[in-house]
Amino acid sequence: MTFAVPVTVRGYELDVNGHMNQAVYHQYAEHARWEAMRAAGLVPDKMLHAGLGPVVLESTVRHLRELHLGDEVTVTCEFEWGEGKAFRINQQIRKLDGTVSAEFRVVTGLMDLTARKLVPNPRERFRELSESADVLGL
Repeated sequence: MTFAVPVTVRGYELDVNGHMNQAVYHQYAEHARWEAMRAAGLVPDKMLHAGLGPVVLESTVRHLRELHLGDEVTVTCEFEWGEGKAFRINQQIRKLDGTVSAEFRVVTGLMDLTARKLVPNPRERFRELSESADVLGL
């Protein structure tokens, strides 16, 4: 399943060139990941109560097209599960006309907040805690 959230580019997100600052692309991707978690029923309080927190291990972005003030975009998340401690989230920032502005490949894990180590099987932990596991591709 591909999760998506709409965002509109705001004036304070622009750089001196008049297009969206490169750091804001990362913020949009992060926002979409948290919205996907929320849609799955994994709100921050629930995660903290379980002693768990998602962590980004690596984030790679390809900037493909500029975004400008007022552009309406959709930010997607598609979860890719493996067998180890880490999993991937593939993301796109797309204009409403379908133009892809950026692509992300994010390697992430689920941290045990007491031990400060990644849990061995994040897929199972997310499945246990989520209310809508399908949002996470489970």
